[in-house]
Amino acid sequence: MISQIIPKLPFIDKQKTIDYYTNLGFEFVSDYGNYLIAVYNHSELHFFEFKDLMPTKSDFMLYLKISNNIDKFFDQIKAKNIEIHPNGTLETKPWHMKEFSLLDPNGTLLTFGEKV
Repeated sequence: MISQIIPKLPFIDKQKTIDYYTNLGFEFVSDYGNYLIAVYNHSELHFFEFKDLMPTKSDFMLYLKISNNIDKFFDQIKAKNIEIHPNGTLETKPWHMKEFSLLDPNGTLLTFGEKV
């Protein structure tokens, strides 16, 4: 029986990835050189080294659900000067989710959404 799903995302530059996700509120709990583990509340992300990844050609994506107050989280992101994806401004979608998107330093699309 599946008890948890943990995404594995690529990184090119370990320190840039650690800095970026720490700025989003993640805490890195394990560093195995070419493999990292980060947590945020009860969620976990794993990162693997992918030196040849071209961020502009990356197809990696992650959807992160916000449990409450996406507006406040969005404001916190902007206050930290984290760049919002040009096509990912905060808006309510037809599928009843309020969403915005970011691109991490590795080209991974991070979409944050809250049910409305």
